[in-house]
Amino acid sequence: MSPVLIGLLGLAALLAVILLNVPIAAAMAAVGVLGTLFLDAQASVFSLFGTATVQALSSQELIVIPLFILMGGFAIIAGLSKEIYRLSHAWIGHFRGGLALTTVGTSAIFGAICGSSVATTATMVQVALPEMRKRGYSNALIAGSIAGGGTLGSLIPPSVIMVVYAILTQQSVLDLFRAAIIPSIMAVLLYFVAIRLVLLRNPQDGEALPRSTWGERARATGQARLTLMVAGVMLGGIYSGIFTVNEGAAIGVLMVLVTCLVRRRLTRENFIQTLIRAASNIGMIYLILIGAEIYKSFLTLSGLPAATVDWVGGLDLPPLLIVSVVILLYILLGCLFDAMAAMILTMPFVFPLVVGQLGYDPVWWGIMNVMIIEIGMITPPVGINIFVLHGMRPDLKLRQIYAGLTPFVLIDVLRIVIFLLFPGLMLALV
Repeated sequence: MSPVLIGLLGLAALLAVILLNVPIAAAMAAVGVLGTLFLDAQASVFSLFGTATVQALSSQELIVIPLFILMGGFAIIAGLSKEIYRLSHAWIGHFRGGLALTTVGTSAIFGAICGSSVATTATMVQVALPEMRKRGYSNALIAGSIAGGGTLGSLIPPSVIMVVYAILTQQSVLDLFRAAIIPSIMAVLLYFVAIRLVLLRNPQDGEALPRSTWGERARATGQARLTLMVAGVMLGGIYSGIFTVNEGAAIGVLMVLVTCLVRRRLTRENFIQTLIRAASNIGMIYLILIGAEIYKSFLTLSGLPAATVDWVGGLDLPPLLIVSVVILLYILLGCLFDAMAAMILTMPFVFPLVVGQLGYDPVWWGIMNVMIIEIGMITPPVGINIFVLHGMRPDLKLRQIYAGLTPFVLIDVLRIVIFLLFPGLMLALV
């Protein structure tokens, strides 16, 4: 049996095991070890685990992930999300569908603090949903603006997924953050467009609220000054080069923690709970990266990624067509697997193809990956934001959630097409 065939069988086995709900970290590690032993009976299993673990635990870039996760947890305790919501409502709430626009705008700002799509979605369920319900918004528009807006937590820097991509592909985290600025702004504006288009068709889904006075806007802005200061100091310092991404994340955690203390919101109980949740999420990410390294070693030994690149290169198709097919396959794969897992599983094949064979910029492809992951977060049946929303509010029917998310998925596809046709637009600030 040829090594390439063994690699294919290993890939099929991995997909089958994941579909059986085996945790992805364990699945990748198990398939990687068994596949490596099948190819090389003399290989040391302990060496595989040891090398992968040391690489993960000694990575300087990985330090930023625990810091971002902690910052998001403390930001929820500090009540920053409510202040951002009041701020957004004061400035754009008077438009028709203003609360839906406010939810998206709040998700964007809060995502710049917590760096997590799941945390952003869960927070908006608690902050935005009661207000939208009170104003008579339709369940579809509520679901779409919360779950769709929640995906901005992955795209708007700082982003945990971007850091994972940077580590897996040895790219600069700061370059990825800079490349995400224009797509992030465009994402927010296009989501606004999606909401307005929905209301043009169904005006009854969301009413216009009275315009806030300049005094009310000033008060809302003043109340949110600490939140704006955290985001401004952290991101401003990172982008200006005053401090590194790791230093910026550490400063962000310190500022949010001080905000909790100043406001007397931090208790022994919620402090311990935040640490426990953060440790659980951090441990999961580290285990996934360790499993991915073992799995990647097996695939490299089999020669399957190189064979895939050679095969696609021999098709003599335009690079744009090949990348378009890859993106479509990613979107379809995101309907079956957790989107981040899909990125990690396919990285050994796709990255050498898109960057090495076709010559696309690795930073551009990283942001494209994140935008594709966003679609996976809100597409059935395995859309994590859908699970979070429906799990927290079972009264929202799945058909209502899917209907509300359809315009956001379509607008996401449009955004991907724009950056696929004009990749230089994304890299203008890098």
